[in-house]
Amino acid sequence: MCVAWLGCASCLYSQIRGTVRDTLSNAPLQFIQVYYEGTTVGTLTDEKGYYSLPSPTGNKRVDLVFSSLEYVRKTVSLKPGEARTVNMKLRENSYELLELTVKPKREKYSRKNNPAVEMIRKVIANKKNNSLKNHDFYSYEGYQKLTMSLDDITPEKMESGIFKSMPFLKDQVEVDGNTHRMILPVSVEENVTRHLYRKNPEAEKSIVLGKQASGVNDLLSVGEGLNVILKDFFGKIDIYKDDINLLEKRFISPIASNGAISFYKYYIMDTIRVEQDTCYHLTFVPQNSQDIGFTGHLYIMADSSYQVKKCTMSLPKESGVNFVEEMDVLQEFQQMPDGGWGLKTDDIRLSIYLMQALQGFQIQRITRYSNYSFEELDESLFKRKVKEEVHADAQIQDEEFWAKHRQVQLTRKEDDMGKFVDNIKNIPGFKYIIIGLQALIENFIETGSEGKPSKFDIGPVNTVVSSNYIDGMRFRLSGKTTAALNPHLFFNGYVAYGTKDSRFKYKGELEYSFNKKKRMPFEFPRRSVAISHQYDVMSPSDKFLATDKDNMFLSVKSNTVDQMSLMRKTILRYQYETDNYFSTKIELRHINDQPVGKLAYLRNDGTELNAIHDITTSEVAINVRYAPGETYVHSKQGRVPVNHNAPVFSLTHTMGFKGIAGGDYNFHSTELSIYKRFWLASYGRIDTYLQGGIQWSKVPFPLLFVPAANQSYILQRNTFNLLNNMEFLNDRYASLDITCELNGVLFNRIPLLKKLKWREVFGFKALYGSLSDKNNPYARPGDAELFQFPHRDGQATSFVMDSKVPYMEYHVGIHNIFKLLQIEYVRRINYLGLPDVNKHGIRFMVMMKF
Repeated sequence: MCVAWLGCASCLYSQIRGTVRDTLSNAPLQFIQVYYEGTTVGTLTDEKGYYSLPSPTGNKRVDLVFSSLEYVRKTVSLKPGEARTVNMKLRENSYELLELTVKPKREKYSRKNNPAVEMIRKVIANKKNNSLKNHDFYSYEGYQKLTMSLDDITPEKMESGIFKSMPFLKDQVEVDGNTHRMILPVSVEENVTRHLYRKNPEAEKSIVLGKQASGVNDLLSVGEGLNVILKDFFGKIDIYKDDINLLEKRFISPIASNGAISFYKYYIMDTIRVEQDTCYHLTFVPQNSQDIGFTGHLYIMADSSYQVKKCTMSLPKESGVNFVEEMDVLQEFQQMPDGGWGLKTDDIRLSIYLMQALQGFQIQRITRYSNYSFEELDESLFKRKVKEEVHADAQIQDEEFWAKHRQVQLTRKEDDMGKFVDNIKNIPGFKYIIIGLQALIENFIETGSEGKPSKFDIGPVNTVVSSNYIDGMRFRLSGKTTAALNPHLFFNGYVAYGTKDSRFKYKGELEYSFNKKKRMPFEFPRRSVAISHQYDVMSPSDKFLATDKDNMFLSVKSNTVDQMSLMRKTILRYQYETDNYFSTKIELRHINDQPVGKLAYLRNDGTELNAIHDITTSEVAINVRYAPGETYVHSKQGRVPVNHNAPVFSLTHTMGFKGIAGGDYNFHSTELSIYKRFWLASYGRIDTYLQGGIQWSKVPFPLLFVPAANQSYILQRNTFNLLNNMEFLNDRYASLDITCELNGVLFNRIPLLKKLKWREVFGFKALYGSLSDKNNPYARPGDAELFQFPHRDGQATSFVMDSKVPYMEYHVGIHNIFKLLQIEYVRRINYLGLPDVNKHGIRFMVMMKF
């Protein structure tokens, strides 16, 4: 039985392939339709005229058709299961289509007097007429199935490797109905969602009515996080919008109002019937095959509506998208009783290979929309200002619910996913494999066991060993509790030891969440009160890092960091996040700051004998933050935004109180920051950070603003690469950070470089700063309320900026080297005469991006 099954599976891998050329010129022909007559199995020839199709199945002969509006149609009869090379030559022709004569010109594409382009213009002009938003209200139901599978499981693979040592894997293999390849499903998630819209006042939201998932991602406790990433990367596609968000990139829609006609080339192919409707059939391809865009087909209603009835799209292999071997998109639209149109089908399938030598994955998202209604919606449905609301019973719906709402049935292997997961759990040594994977992927190690979720996680793993000037070699043990211990009360902390100063450091935090959490306290929305105490050595620049200051990869510095502080911090924090992305945070802080290393606090009275041992501040800080549309993935390390399209506004005001709890200073300071990403369509993006602050009071230099200096060789956004620790001290500042990442727009046009798929990046950073006389020790000699600026071995290490001359630096680099390495050259433009400055350098980052 198994041998017969494997033999049948082998037939699926026999193929019909060949090239199509012009009869007269022998030139390869691109975009020729090659398909089996009477079926939906077909493809287009590539730029070399090449095509390939799975061999025909069934028990009857089938005709292989070669068709194009510009060439005479030809057919070849094939036997079922036949595998051979079929090369074809086609004779040029002209067709009269819809009173427009299309004359083929293969060598030069022109948008002028092009009937295909004129048709696209009409589609674009009618987009608003066909929009659902012409109604005062609408609602509809969506069913979505998201499946992840191992791709291309050949019979040879099933007789070797892990398939030989784990025979149960063979029982999970099935044939994919789209590609006719064998796949092994490893996870599946289903959602049923009701979508709502109101025109006045405009509001739009989704209510998740049902949600269930199973598969191997739950074994690592990252199921929800992985699914959030998958949904964000492979979210809803709407070709009627100008931009299509996929794989953290923006693709230009083939019917975009802005840019589509200049980005794509269009060809009229034929008039055909789609279901019961007569449609114009158009194909489209990017002007440059390596630009990030689609190739595909549009089927446009042959009436005055110019509505898209159906659209199929794929990703050219030459495009600059990493790891994606295949991507197919299908969209189908249906007409409403009132004549309007709505989306019926929204499917996407991707084959992803990190390396050709490694096993690939297939991710398939199937979505069906139904039950459209234009009845008035109750006001209470829009009361909560959230884009997505999860029904209380969503995760506990019974089989009757799923039988009613499931519009695409689960395959047998998807339905047996629970049995498959159980078999994996029974693998000898499985527990230790999971521990290793958790440490690698999540940076934490769980302490739970089968049927007993982890109540305490050990980590972050990458902070176990690090180093700095004060500690020397530093060893740290960290951990935190999870919601499995208590869904409202959480503890986290660490103990560290430095071999150089032979001193223990520590931190502990206790947090109470007012809303019940699934795993961690930082899950959105965060509504909690917390108290923490920390005793540790810190650099002034540590607070600007996007990662933990003890990350072992940050231990190697580009310059000396020997001016540090031994801090004792006690913080009481209240934080409340609303459903509409507005958050408020209030902190009561008691901070004792003792200079260590080569940092000293010396009164500005002309004598070094009057050194200050430490300073203490009692502070209240209020922060408000607004990030409309921001979405997150919750990992064990923290909450990470996965949608950077949202602008982020943050305002913080800090007050210091002298005489309260030992506070030494009265002061007020204010900081404002703004972040925004600007997309350059499919060509790339620009990330912009604006930040500014004012210290309103007279204070010594530890309470002034220090620039966000990055002392490591690792790229850190929104920091300055070539500023030294505390190089400038300001009581007023404004900073700008602009980074432009392009998707190979320049390199893709250079013949020898375009094969490397490198991506260009360049940016500019500037800092305006000033120091008023009241806080300038050089302007107020003898003023003992101020401290002398830091020195090292008798030489000043901190300076006053020229308020008319901003500090500037730029960076240029190459990303996507070997699909994971980012290297940037950084250059300091001015303030070059200051001591111990680096005029230029190299920074890098290892990161995998699509």
